[in-house]
Amino acid sequence: MASQDWVDKDFYAILGIAKDASDADIKKAYRKLARQHHPDTNSGNSASEKKFKDISEAYSVLSDPDERQQYDAIRAMGGGARFAPGGGGATNGGFEDMFGGLFTGGAGRQPGGFSTPGGIPPEFADLFGGGFGAQPGFQRAPQKGADRTASTSISFAGSIRGTTIGLREPNGEVIDVRVPAGIKDGQKVRVRGRGQPGPAGNGDLMVAVSVKPHDFYTRDGDNLRVHVPVTFPEAALGADIEVPTIDGEKVRVRVPAGTPSGRTLRVKGHGVKTPKGAGDLLVTIDVAVPKNLNKEAEAAVKAFAEATADADVRQGLAAKAQL
Repeated sequence: MASQDWVDKDFYAILGIAKDASDADIKKAYRKLARQHHPDTNSGNSASEKKFKDISEAYSVLSDPDERQQYDAIRAMGGGARFAPGGGGATNGGFEDMFGGLFTGGAGRQPGGFSTPGGIPPEFADLFGGGFGAQPGFQRAPQKGADRTASTSISFAGSIRGTTIGLREPNGEVIDVRVPAGIKDGQKVRVRGRGQPGPAGNGDLMVAVSVKPHDFYTRDGDNLRVHVPVTFPEAALGADIEVPTIDGEKVRVRVPAGTPSGRTLRVKGHGVKTPKGAGDLLVTIDVAVPKNLNKEAEAAVKAFAEATADADVRQGLAAKAQL
């Protein structure tokens, strides 16, 4: 519903976007400013608190296609869209200028049979919230109820594949919350209509999701990181190894000859899958050093040491260590 505040507030300027901004541009701008001015990170900062309220109001209006259309219509009329009380001699300011005197006449009655207070045609009455009775100006739109917050934790597999959890209300009711595939640790899921009641409907329930760590996989954006041990001969001579993926399958990875411990190899498309695409699997090579050698292995290592005795792997180390 339209509000008198809309006349004086430039929501596009508040979000720092153009008037023809797309829905994606609006959402991107809001998220950036909301993170910057959120009360949780600006405790005691009254300026940031006011800014956060302003950007929240701007996003609430511009993200709703119907409200955005109403807002644009009101702003197009400029400061003239202020109306005198109904009755004899009442004028309609901005409408009269905007429509070339179409709505002229006395006692709130206009040519063509319009009979709304203040001479406003019926098709515009809803646009301004019906606020043309005994008081001039606009009526403030009824507000939705406040949002509620909750938190939950899910398994790593649940964050990758998606899952459904049940949250129990104080009254015993269980709310099913659908967690989408690919959700990251710390992100929130919105359950619409499960917040506090209000004149314009219930608010929403915001569920913060914590993801439990996995023993093998570590998430890095939409990529997955794993550490895979290889033997010294495999690292020195090169080898093809099999690495398990999040899908339960195995992918063959080529370890180039001379691969040092700590090198990371990329396997495209085997990371976290989201509607935008799939991340990669990042395989870090750990060269395994055996703790116990049998006689044959020990002899082979000694022979290798003798064969490579001229190699100085620490050459130039002293120069690098100088401050």
